[in-house]
Amino acid sequence: MVRLLRKAAGVLCLLLAQPSFAADLAPPPPPPVPPPSIPAGWTFQATLYGWATALNGTVGIRNLPPAKVDASFGDILKNLDGAIMGAFLAKNGDWMFLTDLVWAQLSDDAKLKFANEPTLKLKQRLLIASAIAGYRLPLGNPDLELSVTAGVRFQRLTLDTTLVPGAVPFVDFKNDQTKAWIDPIVGLALQYRINDRWFLNALADIGGFGVGSQLTSQGLVSVGYKWTESFSTAVGYRALYTDYKGSGTRTGTFRYDTTMHGPFLSMAVHF
Repeated sequence: MVRLLRKAAGVLCLLLAQPSFAADLAPPPPPPVPPPSIPAGWTFQATLYGWATALNGTVGIRNLPPAKVDASFGDILKNLDGAIMGAFLAKNGDWMFLTDLVWAQLSDDAKLKFANEPTLKLKQRLLIASAIAGYRLPLGNPDLELSVTAGVRFQRLTLDTTLVPGAVPFVDFKNDQTKAWIDPIVGLALQYRINDRWFLNALADIGGFGVGSQLTSQGLVSVGYKWTESFSTAVGYRALYTDYKGSGTRTGTFRYDTTMHGPFLSMAVHF
């Protein structure tokens, strides 16, 4: 009888111990998945874009009082001889390097209502070149890249005026004036991947500080779509403000206090 009770107790203990054995044999929970890391190595993006700019502000040459400028994109397009606009972006880890170029030439002429009605011909060439370096802030979101940036912006404005004689001949008058300056700039650059296809870009900077211009600032925002791994398009809005005042013994004072602004459309190749 005692032996039978001992066997029953042993079987009962064995049955009670089965769940703990099963728990000990269960596989451990999978380790947490780490967030995606920033791709190592260089990646590049070459962009061509068209910026439908309007121009507002004041421009003054020699010792004449500044003239107010209020030109829409339609006004500028009517007198546009040609333009080239593009950017190049290189990234490696947390670092980014961006260059941007805007070149445009405009020309116009008008009859002056005095004497023998001479014709005043005007040609303007504008070059804006920027170069910045940026470092990504550690925000912990792999889809959001916010970088602090620093760099320079070079601007060169050439204004050629020619006075062509009318019915009564006299000596032509020509005046060529070129102003160029470099501004240090600091700012922020943002890139946000909304999903696998859509993305958002933004850029803001401020500079000058009396080194070149008194003040210059820029802001842009765009929304883009990645059609393939190597091709994307974007549409956005950009504004660039410059307050520059120069002087020279021959040309007198020069004042350029303007804002270029308008929508833009871009296409980019990624490699």
